[in-house]
Formats: sequence, C-alpha cells, structure tokens
Amino acid sequence: HCPGLKVVSPYSSEDAKGLLKAAIRDPNPVICLENEIMYGVSFPMSAEAMSADFFIPIGKAKIERPGKHITLVAHSRAVQFCLEAAAEMAKSGVECEVINLRSIRPLDEETIINSVKKTNHLITVEQGWVHCGIGSEICARIMETEAFNYLDAPVYRVTGADVPLAYAKSLEAASLPTAQNVIATIKKSLNIK
Repeated sequence: HCPGLKVVSPYSSEDAKGLLKAAIRDPNPVICLENEIMYGVSFPMSAEAMSADFFIPIGKAKIERPGKHITLVAHSRAVQFCLEAAAEMAKSGVECEVINLRSIRPLDEETIINSVKKTNHLITVEQGWVHCGIGSEICARIMETEAFNYLDAPVYRVTGADVPLAYAKSLEAASLPTAQNVIATIKKSLNIK
C-alpha cells in the first residue's frame, strides 16, 4: 500500500512470465508476490506467451472465466479456488465470472466495476487475513463508485482465518480458504439453499 510501489501477483505461468518482464521494464519499483505453493503447478502456455515479445501490462486484470450471475475476484493461488468453485456452480446453472487481478497496485477497477454492473453480485477471495486485506480495498472502491448502485446483495469476502498461520500442514490447510468456502459464499450471496 506504499505510494510509488507497484505490486503484481501472478496466478499462472503466463502471468508470471508476462508480469515479471513488465516489472523488469518498468522504471518504477515493482514488487512481485509469488505463492511458493504455485511453483510446482504446471500451466499450459499459449504460442503468444512463448513469444520473446510477450508481456502483460501492469494494472490490467484478466477475466479467466466469463459469467453472468456473480463476480469472483482473486489473485495468485486464490484464483484456482474461484475457478474450481465456478466449475462446480456451473453444474447447477450458476455462471460465475472469475477475475484474476494479476496486479494489486494499480488495481484494475474498471474490469471489476464492469463485471459487477453485469452480475450484480461480488465476492472477493484471498489467502490473506480478513483485516485490511485486498478484499477490503475492493469493497471500499465498489462502495465509492457507481457499481454500488448495481449490487443486489452485500459484497462478501472469503479470506484466511483470523489466526496466526500455523506451521503444521493440517492446521495451515484449515486456516486457508478453499473452493468449498467460495461455493458456500456464492450460495449465501445468491440466496441458494
């Protein structure tokens, strides 16, 4: 949140390559937040992404999955939980629009606002704690724009538990959000039993 810093948070291999190249070329300081759990995850790379000229502009989000009923906004590993939840909800006819932020600062407000205007519902998903998180910032920005008038339900946040992150693998897993948490929140927002 420091003025003057740019912050990127890749989800996929294409994100990592494109954002890192953009960060290197940027004359300003750029922080790349990488989730070490993602290091061992394989992603397909398009022919465009394999090009030597490929880069992703800092500050531009990506719609990973288009939808019309609810918007899910996430960055880094949390994008995977959103995609899993969206795939599960699609089985019951609920189409979730999944937005991969890619950049936290600057934040692509336009993409989020346009999606909220279309779906009328918003859930933010992150692995960080609930207090002063990225989801809180997105909630505040939505409340301060015309997108607020399009909401049919409150904005909900899915975050890590409000406890110190444990070292034990089982406790760590219990502290972090999952696709099931996202699904439960989607049902709450859309009033689905």
